[in-house]
Amino acid sequence: MDLAYSEAEEEFRRRLREWLAGVLPGLPPKPSPDDWPARRAYDTTWQRMLYDAGYAGLHWPADAGGRGATPTQHLIYLEETEKAGAPYVGANFVGLLHAGPTVAAEGTAEQRARWLPPVLRGDEVWCQGFSEPDAGSDLAALRTRAVRDGDAYVISGAKIWTSHAEVADWCELLVRTDADAPKHRGITWLALPMDAPGITVRPLRTLAGSTEFAEMFLDEVRVPVRNRVGAENDGWRVTMVTLSFERGTAFVGEVVACRRTLDALADEARRNGRWDDPVLRRRLGRLNAEFRALWRLTQWNVGESERTGGVPGIGGSVFKLRYSGARQELYEAAAEVLGADAFDVEREWVLDRLSSLAYTIAAGTSQIQRNIVAERILGLPKGR
Repeated sequence: MDLAYSEAEEEFRRRLREWLAGVLPGLPPKPSPDDWPARRAYDTTWQRMLYDAGYAGLHWPADAGGRGATPTQHLIYLEETEKAGAPYVGANFVGLLHAGPTVAAEGTAEQRARWLPPVLRGDEVWCQGFSEPDAGSDLAALRTRAVRDGDAYVISGAKIWTSHAEVADWCELLVRTDADAPKHRGITWLALPMDAPGITVRPLRTLAGSTEFAEMFLDEVRVPVRNRVGAENDGWRVTMVTLSFERGTAFVGEVVACRRTLDALADEARRNGRWDDPVLRRRLGRLNAEFRALWRLTQWNVGESERTGGVPGIGGSVFKLRYSGARQELYEAAAEVLGADAFDVEREWVLDRLSSLAYTIAAGTSQIQRNIVAERILGLPKGR
């Protein structure tokens, strides 16, 4: 892995910095965290700005509407946008970071032409309909049923933790199309239009007070067969492609954000006198090493995905497992550095600490990631 930057890559960084410096001061204030229609409008407006400037889908293949940037350019983009405090993808994250890349990798030419340009422009937002109330962390235990009726599937069932469902136009939906097949073999991946009759969305309020998740109930919802990505009953394989993007590349920008947060904590510790505590200094130093190592792992994973056709490998599970723990440790350290101020003054720190608890569950629980690492990387026998 070559970690040096070429002259062309440094020129790319310079142009990106200039563009960010020119547009970020003109952005309106961020909307209230509770106002999801306003947040959608804010996020999609930023996405359109990226699209017009040529930065949307930077690392997507050119034939999928992206720029076909190199892995190093993609990482430079993530570094610079985080350092500059640019908006996160927000409500666009499902479409941009895993549904869109899945369609790019697995969809037909017609599907790619229909769904990818609106994602890149910010015209359409996607949500994720994978988890179910009774399935726990066993995604393959899903029970939402799809029955073929001519040129449509008729779907009934329920989903939970459906990210951004209340403002989404489309949903990447997993359904069971063969109840008699082994549970991993009877699943199909569908694109569900969220305005279809029979869909009920109920927002869920999280511990942090936000409502980015929802329950979704489907009562004989009809979805055209042409909305199927991959073959019928081949949805588990397609899902593994989706999850490889979710675990392998969707969090990489957050590593940069965590490193920036760590620097801010060190500055605050020097200011408030807690830097004199050698135990705290060692803790922050170890976290610095953790996130530097995670960034190097990110570089390796992104480079590996480029060599394997753009789909991240199972190394993403290693990254996701360690990142989830390191993020929680970071905000535990933040509470130690800030003390009572973390609760009385810096409300944002409290929300970040609470949200960090979800990372050992989101995109596959840490227990699932350990199984993947043990079985698929280390070659250990399956547990009983």
